[in-house]
Amino acid sequence: MFASLDISTSALVAQRMRLNTLSSNIANMSTTRNEAGESQPYQPRFVSFQTDPTLGGGPGAAGVKVDQIGIEEMDPIWKYQPGHQDAIKDGNRAGWVAYPRINLMQEFTDAVETTRAYEANVGVIEISKDITNQTLKILG
Repeated sequence: MFASLDISTSALVAQRMRLNTLSSNIANMSTTRNEAGESQPYQPRFVSFQTDPTLGGGPGAAGVKVDQIGIEEMDPIWKYQPGHQDAIKDGNRAGWVAYPRINLMQEFTDAVETTRAYEANVGVIEISKDITNQTLKILG
């Protein structure tokens, strides 16, 4: 019974990490500088999961954990904005600014999917708790 709680809890942690990553992508849609202050657009992040067999109860049962938070190496979206502080000053792309290639609709869709998975795992925890309470009533 407690294995189901461990598995669901691992999924909650993993989905929270995914939602934080998606939120970061959305928040940085217009970021044209990196942490060092250089003119370089934000690179979107993504989360990869892997099974965690240490959290399983029986055969075929396993938890989940975050394998990695990767960076999507994508070409930027170029917008002509010659007055922008990060616009390229000379050459073929003079006046152009590089923005992150982040699809807002895709990020929102992934966020809704992540939220639903989180809610489903909360539901499993609630059901496990109810089953435990009913068992204790029968035994007690």
